[in-house]
Amino acid sequence: MDKLNNWETYIEEYGQKLIDFLPSLIGAILMLIVGLWVIKIINKFIKKFFDKKEYDVTLENFIASLINWGLKILLFVLVITQLGVESASLVAVIGAAGLAIGLALQGSLANFAGGVLILLLKPFKVGDWISAQGVEGTVKEISIFNTRIITFGNQEAVVPNGKLSNDNIVNYTSQGIRREALTFGIGYDDNIKEAKEILLNLVNEQETVLQLEDKMPMIVVGGLGDSSVNLSLRYWAKNEDFWAIRWHVLEEGKARLEAAGISIPFPQRDVHHYNLNPLQVEKKDNN
Repeated sequence: MDKLNNWETYIEEYGQKLIDFLPSLIGAILMLIVGLWVIKIINKFIKKFFDKKEYDVTLENFIASLINWGLKILLFVLVITQLGVESASLVAVIGAAGLAIGLALQGSLANFAGGVLILLLKPFKVGDWISAQGVEGTVKEISIFNTRIITFGNQEAVVPNGKLSNDNIVNYTSQGIRREALTFGIGYDDNIKEAKEILLNLVNEQETVLQLEDKMPMIVVGGLGDSSVNLSLRYWAKNEDFWAIRWHVLEEGKARLEAAGISIPFPQRDVHHYNLNPLQVEKKDNN
């Protein structure tokens, strides 16, 4: 009988607690269902917003995931609070865990922030030829933590986004066209006007050289060197034609200048030899 009375006491005690807890449980379940529904609507709204913008796909997916998980964590805290757990202590635990993770991953967080800035500000995009952090090449991939660059020698360089976003970046392809300035050195005795005419005609013959009003080919005397008069040949070309024109003009320019009898001097130096041994001088005089 005593055991039966104890069971009845337990059932009555915990049954009453369950009845008292039931409204909070039902409220938490309803809050969870409604919260997940609201989060789903917000995610659809965010997706529609990104569809109207021209952000990078990687950045869009990352921001959408970040907002999604942030809302779910907030919903979790609200549901736990509804069940009677102290929200202050729960927030303190989450904050302490976040601080510990942040301190342990300082470098990764810097790369993470740099990746977000690169994807958001777009100083370059996949396919651009850039120079940064001592690396020069074509951008292969931009991720949240690093950027992959294929160099001229077909090596793959992985550059952390933290350093990349804080350093100078030179983007050679963002404008679509580039200007070249080739230097040809001729002798001081050669005809400058004739040399300028030869080189300018050579550039104007190239169909891929741009002939725009404010971007016409030109040639000027760039400087007077120790051994040569330096002519600076300047022109504009599209990125895809840039290197082919450069190599052709360098080779053909030298050939045409030589054919016209115009010399391309090389640095010269006069060497004066002095005999600093007096004993050798005395022996020569005695002989």
